[in-house]
Amino acid sequence: MKSISGSATGGTKQTQEMLDFCAAHKIYPNIEIVPIQYVNEALERLIKRDVKYRFVIDVESSLK
Repeated sequence: MKSISGSATGGTKQTQEMLDFCAAHKIYPNIEIVPIQYVNEALERLIKRDVKYRFVIDVESSLK
């Protein structure tokens, strides 16, 4: 079986170039960092459409 796949975001090289460009020009994403303890509340907010920015769940802090 053969398959073809692609990526709308480009490959590794293009992604790195984009990240380097953003860093050089101080371009940052609009995000809301959510501690892992509040992930259920974040889900409820998504359901209610009470979200301004993309959620980023902070898992690392919960491991400390």
